[in-house]
Amino acid sequence: MSYRLHAAVSDFDRLRLRTSGMPWAVVAPLAQRMGLLVLPDGLRADLPRTLSDLSQGGPVAQVEADFWGGDGHQTATLWRAGAREWGPVHTAEFDGPRDDWPINAALARLGVTRAAPGAPEYRDLFVEVGLGRGRNEEDWRRAALQAQDAADYDEWYAQTGAQREREERVAAERARYQRLPGVPVALDGREIIALLGIPRGRTVGAAVRVLQELHLERGPLSREEAEAALRAWAAEQGPGNASKRSTGSPRP
Repeated sequence: MSYRLHAAVSDFDRLRLRTSGMPWAVVAPLAQRMGLLVLPDGLRADLPRTLSDLSQGGPVAQVEADFWGGDGHQTATLWRAGAREWGPVHTAEFDGPRDDWPINAALARLGVTRAAPGAPEYRDLFVEVGLGRGRNEEDWRRAALQAQDAADYDEWYAQTGAQREREERVAAERARYQRLPGVPVALDGREIIALLGIPRGRTVGAAVRVLQELHLERGPLSREEAEAALRAWAAEQGPGNASKRSTGSPRP
């Protein structure tokens, strides 16, 4: 699997402000209020001047990485107030402390903080800020375009959180009607339809899920226990509403 990155990383809002007059520039949001600006190959000749301009008002890290099948290299440089302050630092050997790897060292100088104590070793600053989310320039351009309508980092963060909550609700709703693999039930679909007097459809799936959750909670149910549990569940939902509420385990 390949990974290629050549970008400027800095404060998201400041980076957007500094690139407002650059038609080629799109800034992708990262964690901890950071942003990523892809640096196209065609910009190489003007790169020092561009990084000098971007670093007016705050530090900017130029980060490069190229990997294929686990082998590759990293290079990082830090610019501040129009001048190169640190680097370039380069390595193709990654057997030393992760904090010393070039991109991690540059991110630390930007103020990116480590994961909470007890996090696995691989969760270094590179992972913490989200640089592993994209594999190439096209991935980062797509992420930038998805965030371009947000006025600032806070608005993008709120929109992203709301979207994630919507997706989680949809997933939870879908799961209520899905059979758990490998978990038996005391009644099959036809028996549930006859017992509750309901048509074929998602409500049958919800009833099956209730029985499966009870099986996981209490162990195998007898037929009589399963019928009593489903009658109690259906009564709790109300007439015609057996599929509209959570399938939390009822008490027969």
